[in-house]
Amino acid sequence: MPPAAETVPDQGEGTRTEGGRPGATDGAGGRSRTARLIHAGRRSLRARAAAAAALLTCLGFCLGGLMAGAHPFGPTTRNTVDLGQQYLPYHAYWRRLLLGDADGDLFLNWSAGFGTNFLGDYGTYLSSPFDLMVVLFPADRMELALYVITTAKITAAGGAMAVLLLTLRRGPWPVAAVLGTAYALCGWALNHGATVPMWLDGLLAFPLLCLVGEWARTGRRPVLGPLVVALAWFANFYTAYMATVGAAVFLVVRLLTAEESGRTARRRLAGLLRAARAVLLGVGLAAPIVLVIFLATRVADPTPEVTFTAVDWTDVFARLLPATAGVASPALFIGTPALALALTLPFNSAVAPRVRIAWVAAICLVTLSMQWEPTHLLWHAGASPNGIPYRQAFVLCGLLVIASWLSTAQGLPRTPALLGATALLAAMAFAVRGSVVVDRWTYPAFAAALALAVLAAAAVVLARRYAAGSRVLPAVAVALLVLTQIGETAITGGRIAEQQLAQVHWSPRVGPWQEDMARAVAAKDAWPRHRTDPGDVPGGNDPLLVGGQGGEYYSSLSSDVYSRTLSSLGFGYYAKGRHPVSLDNPVTDAIFSIGTRMRSEPTAPLRTDKLPEAVITTTDTPVPPLVTVRPDVRLPAQGTRFGDSAFANQELLLGSKVYETPAQVRRTDGPKGTATLTATCPANARVWFWAPQLQGAAALNGQQPVFFVGKLPSVLGPMQPLGTVPESGEVRIELRGDRGAPKLPRQPVGCLLQERLDAAVRQLTATGATAVHVSGHSITAELPAGSTGTAVIAAPRISGWTCAAGDAEPTPAKRHLGLLAVPLDGGATTVGCSFRPPGLRIGGAIAAVSLLALMALGFRSRFLRRTTRVHLECTSGSSDGK
Repeated sequence: MPPAAETVPDQGEGTRTEGGRPGATDGAGGRSRTARLIHAGRRSLRARAAAAAALLTCLGFCLGGLMAGAHPFGPTTRNTVDLGQQYLPYHAYWRRLLLGDADGDLFLNWSAGFGTNFLGDYGTYLSSPFDLMVVLFPADRMELALYVITTAKITAAGGAMAVLLLTLRRGPWPVAAVLGTAYALCGWALNHGATVPMWLDGLLAFPLLCLVGEWARTGRRPVLGPLVVALAWFANFYTAYMATVGAAVFLVVRLLTAEESGRTARRRLAGLLRAARAVLLGVGLAAPIVLVIFLATRVADPTPEVTFTAVDWTDVFARLLPATAGVASPALFIGTPALALALTLPFNSAVAPRVRIAWVAAICLVTLSMQWEPTHLLWHAGASPNGIPYRQAFVLCGLLVIASWLSTAQGLPRTPALLGATALLAAMAFAVRGSVVVDRWTYPAFAAALALAVLAAAAVVLARRYAAGSRVLPAVAVALLVLTQIGETAITGGRIAEQQLAQVHWSPRVGPWQEDMARAVAAKDAWPRHRTDPGDVPGGNDPLLVGGQGGEYYSSLSSDVYSRTLSSLGFGYYAKGRHPVSLDNPVTDAIFSIGTRMRSEPTAPLRTDKLPEAVITTTDTPVPPLVTVRPDVRLPAQGTRFGDSAFANQELLLGSKVYETPAQVRRTDGPKGTATLTATCPANARVWFWAPQLQGAAALNGQQPVFFVGKLPSVLGPMQPLGTVPESGEVRIELRGDRGAPKLPRQPVGCLLQERLDAAVRQLTATGATAVHVSGHSITAELPAGSTGTAVIAAPRISGWTCAAGDAEPTPAKRHLGLLAVPLDGGATTVGCSFRPPGLRIGGAIAAVSLLALMALGFRSRFLRRTTRVHLECTSGSSDGK
């Protein structure tokens, strides 16, 4: 390791004023020359450590992708689970919005979900400053943009942790850089953060919030601290909350173990209060986005409740080893060298006993808190999450890295501590050998890393004994440490990427299919005269990626009213209701004014390394305008509620009867989950089959089977056409359920009569809006004179809409079967609705108050510094006079 000359004094040494100026001053009341030189040297070494950590982090992360052959270093897709279905489309839409090409603005997104609260989605997925980088990339390079953003976030986290470590205690900056890399490339970042890039802001927030805690403890930077908190919570409040809890643990330990002289209980309490003030002001500044997300979450489609079950401790400890992966256990890998150094802390007599006890206790308690349901809920803000249950694991990784630094900052631990750590490592590796998360690469990578770490330790020991090697051998030790950390991390990242691709759902690379569809949509787009739906494009959130105004929408904030409305009409969904998908049905197309529908079929099977071209067809259909008038609908309407038949619900919302539903559907169950349905329908009618829970196939009169994907509670199958009724009028449907006899709704068969639908469309068009105008978050329509009843707008009635007819005062919008509705009295010839995200106004007021308080705090701090300077100048002058 580098000699002592490369170290700097502890950040906590010396006394400080509230403004943070060192107590040592010159005659003029400023810093002494020595103090200034120390401060400059400290900043220089931190900058070196941060830059080196960032470089090593970037290198290790990219090498992992290279080993997996993943984009952009290979042809294999990275778009596993939500990375391809949510984050990639959202970033594509964010680019269009920033460049002024989107159908909507920061408040409302007209492209997805027939009109959704975009500010909530922005705060959930896109509010990180790093996401602004999308404008630097062309539209067809959004995968590369997302990868660069992901890498930048991880890289910044490594640099921030290196700075934090040197702030805690003086030590060799190269080691701080390597440990910063160990944190940034922890198992949580590789296994979860890399595929959920919005969480990576929490990885960066943890060391930054710990720095805020240090500033509060020592009475420094009273204005910058709240601003850092605000930025963290604005970027991603979800993981920022977890990082804040982790930083609170860090601060408590620091208050109990700080080495400054004269640290009394009163001063500790003052530091704690300053930290609380910073958090309150920071969260207050971020309130406009945090409150909008909170209120949007309250009205979001509820996912099934999850009961937390602690994972086996064998799997917990196994996740400390390299090349382990999984969503059911905490990803705690930080690299064998960093883990070995952390395990030396309990045995390291060179570290003060109170420091060892406090940090070991904190790490143990945080580990236990992850396995106990009440504290598990505390980590996740009171709600056990679906999917990954250990989302706070990055905090524990950070605490382990801090323990590594505290044990090695003053030099390599002595032999007893190294032997104790090695014994713990060996016992752990032996105990977890049967864990399900252990990969065939785990033990070879672990053994190689341990061997290189031993060589690095040997080089340091030799440097202590032989002065001739005092410069060369420490450099060799650091080089071995870097090689070990980067190599082991690259193997772990590569293996995790390969395992994820083999075990979870993936989306193909963006390619000709989406590019051709985007061009086709742009050529046909007629918004707001009617909607253009791109249909089913591989990935998800298709309109966000290729354009158009479809019904598909995947978000954690998908509103309950939207999901329930579409489900009642025969739409399907994924993700337990939060991913409604488009329904290719002429009745719902008329309801939602989808005048152009795109359909596409791939020319070859989907692959992980290449997206095939697709054959795209376009269908233009006359549909009513976005705003229609229903003379027979009066609000509040009585009895206008959806029933248990999707066909009847469509007719209710359309306002006309267009289906013939058989009075009797006879069912005969056969062997092995088969069944036969028989019924009678008008000849030449189109047979639609609704079986939302069916996972299997249905075939009409011996024709080609149509496959259904229902698998509740995760997947709801959409209504689908089976074919045309023959001249005989006989309908015979053969069913095959992959999970036993299929469960069907009361009315599974509907026979659509096209002439009835055409008549309904003509009627709604004749009485509907004569012109529709849409701006970023508002819609206005011109109506025929004398319109009465209710104007129905083909957009979900989510919270935040206000509407008015004519010159009336806007009031909260009414609802007609889940859609926006405005009562008409015959006198108004226009209707208008505007959307403002709920919580924005009160959040803005909270932010304004917080900003005023922060400004007052800044003025007070500046006044105290000036007063102190004047006092010191007067004291100096008096002394000279004597």
